[in-house]
Amino acid sequence: MIAGLLLILLLFVLIMIGVPVYISLGVAGTVGLAVISMGQTFGNPFIAIPQSIYSGIGFFPLLAIPLFIFAGEIMNRSGITDRLVRFSVMLIGRMPASLANANIVASMFFGGITGSAQADTSAIGGVLIPAMEKEGYSKEISVAVTASSSTVGPIIPPSIMMVIYGVSVGTSIGALFIAGLIPGILIGLALIATVLILDRKHKFPRRTGSLPLNEKVAITRDAFWPLGMPLIIVGGILGGVVTPTEAGALAVLYALIFGYLIERSLKVADMPVMLKHTAMLTAAVMMIISCAKILSYVLTIFQLPMMLGSFFQTVSENPIIFLLLVNILLLVIGTFMDGGASVIIMAPILTPIALSYGIDPIHFGVIMVLNLIIGCGTPPLGLCLFIACGIAKLPVEKGAKAILPFIAAEIFILFLVTYIPWLAMALPRYFGFAS
Repeated sequence: MIAGLLLILLLFVLIMIGVPVYISLGVAGTVGLAVISMGQTFGNPFIAIPQSIYSGIGFFPLLAIPLFIFAGEIMNRSGITDRLVRFSVMLIGRMPASLANANIVASMFFGGITGSAQADTSAIGGVLIPAMEKEGYSKEISVAVTASSSTVGPIIPPSIMMVIYGVSVGTSIGALFIAGLIPGILIGLALIATVLILDRKHKFPRRTGSLPLNEKVAITRDAFWPLGMPLIIVGGILGGVVTPTEAGALAVLYALIFGYLIERSLKVADMPVMLKHTAMLTAAVMMIISCAKILSYVLTIFQLPMMLGSFFQTVSENPIIFLLLVNILLLVIGTFMDGGASVIIMAPILTPIALSYGIDPIHFGVIMVLNLIIGCGTPPLGLCLFIACGIAKLPVEKGAKAILPFIAAEIFILFLVTYIPWLAMALPRYFGFAS
């Protein structure tokens, strides 16, 4: 167990000094294989490197990742951001802190299209951070709202992290998608509640004008096609018509029809650019998954999962205590490490232990993803926080202080979902994805 923990420590040190995540994972895994080779008199343990890389990405369900990335890229380039922002502003109306709350609603919609927190921060933040500043919000609040709300993306389907979790532990990806709906909505509502509480002190700008009916109809019509994509994905999976991978292909077809035939905002020349961007993002994700698989294999050889299971059972046989410890562990990991890599390493280790405590793997998957997405916006290394601060040209230290109330709200929802399994399991059970 000591060797396994030292490898995890090495991984964190490499990431902290700025080594790319996939290289850090590969180095930690290779060092572990070198240690194994010292005590081995036959065979070559390094053969596990190509084997782990292939086994890590050689799963058909992982094809959903490039498909969802490509669909999101097409929709984003088709100009959906402005449409979703206008629709969100219309829905919020004259509610206190109108634009801040519209930011949160827009992120929830956008997350249902891309499934990426970073893409959400860049797209929504690029439009709404300058707009919020112009309306009178401080840079700190603009950054905090944008960075925290963008983390809703990976919990609302489609979710790349849930695809990785499903492949890692062999559970239904469709069930995970559906299980994330209620927690994702709850996080959005908690963030809106946080904005309203802060509004009592800061008196955020409030829109007083009302849109005429014909303009509301036009805005709703413009938002119809972008909002149709998540409905098709979720509806197709719920109805048992398509698998998550097939839903990704359907989403690409839908996005192409929207961008080229309905909106007509895309040109043939845009296709190579979109394909290149999709290929680069997919390659980055797959490199992280494959290198994480090497480290995961080494940690299994060192019997870290079994020893951790014994450790947790020694500390307490109560699942409440186990989940508390897991939440603390994953919140810390999510702050320092890429979510996909964290899932591929931690899911095979922690999920069997969770099963021994009687915790459903679907429920546990939602808990894991929730923890890790909260880390995306959590100081000191939350990537979404860095992106939002970069857009606003705000020092990260100031953004980190402003985002803390929103992180607290997300952690509150995390513990609700953790200790009230119904919030994650109600929909999967209702639609027959779980017993």
